[in-house]
Amino acid sequence: MGFNCGIVGLPNVGKSTLFNALTATAQAEAANYPFTTVEPNVGRIAVPDPRLDEIAAAAGSSRVVPTHLEFVDIAGLVRGASRGEGLGNRFLGAIREVDAIAHVVRCFADDNVTHVDGAVDAVRDAETIETELMLADLESLEGRVEAWAKKARGGDDEAKAELAVAEPVLAALREGTPARQVAAASADGDRRRGLYLITDKPMLFVCNVDEASLPDGNALSAAAAARAEARGLPSVVISAKIESEVAALDEAAERAEFLAALGLAETGLARLVHAGYGLLGLITFFTANRREAHAWTVRRGTTAQQAAGAVHTDFARGFIAAETISCADFVAHGGERGAKDAGAMRQEGRDYVVQDGDVILFRFNV
Repeated sequence: MGFNCGIVGLPNVGKSTLFNALTATAQAEAANYPFTTVEPNVGRIAVPDPRLDEIAAAAGSSRVVPTHLEFVDIAGLVRGASRGEGLGNRFLGAIREVDAIAHVVRCFADDNVTHVDGAVDAVRDAETIETELMLADLESLEGRVEAWAKKARGGDDEAKAELAVAEPVLAALREGTPARQVAAASADGDRRRGLYLITDKPMLFVCNVDEASLPDGNALSAAAAARAEARGLPSVVISAKIESEVAALDEAAERAEFLAALGLAETGLARLVHAGYGLLGLITFFTANRREAHAWTVRRGTTAQQAAGAVHTDFARGFIAAETISCADFVAHGGERGAKDAGAMRQEGRDYVVQDGDVILFRFNV
């Protein structure tokens, strides 16, 4: 089950540097000029989770398999992208394909790194991106609404249903409000998703600061974070440059020492990955035996039978039960047998809603 988060922003805000640090590779060229990244690069990032190592130790697992989140490095948008400026149509098309958006906002001043508008202004830059995304949605939706309205006047019930969902969103976009801020009735979920609107995707702000502004940020990042909060969006403060230096260190002890010198308990990238995970409404459950301890990603609200299908389709098809132990109990009692002996194992049915941290043994018969 794949989930991905697109990294977007103006040119030269640190997107490719961030992506390179995330993937610890040079997959995306990071250079000081616009449109360095022409094709979207995709990197699968292990989600940091200390519980997995604890579960592996308790189970005596020979192998540890983390869960992953995909990040997509999408080339920089510029003002006018919705009208095709700066290869905008290609870039906007790439954004439509992702599940969520990490909006990188430049919150550092550096005379050696050019800015497309000549000077750094985090709020203005954020507004530029948000406006272009809304204009793209507006253009995409207006033609469809016009076609549906024509059919509705002819008595087409399907078109009337589409209009009921689309018209409030279109009105909001015309007022400068992103689609995600327009409430949708639960019954309209499929139609709403079928609009394929960029501004309906969950978004977080990534405030990219200089080393001196770590760990708390600066005035620019504070302004960007305030804008995000006003729109009900999360934000994280990182320094892409520092993160790339951390990623270049081979030893965990070296990385920890480097971070400690900067007053950081963990990498900004770890915070970003967790923020992206939360943004997508994801949780982790685990399977564990002597062969391997494995973390699995599912959406919050997933049932036991659906989670079984994430492991293997046969598990869902022949589902019998999910023998479930909380992570804390699994570790505290030294694994499955100890937890079972302590009465900490529960047998759950197909409709059980999986909880973050569950360790599950699926019983099935095909």
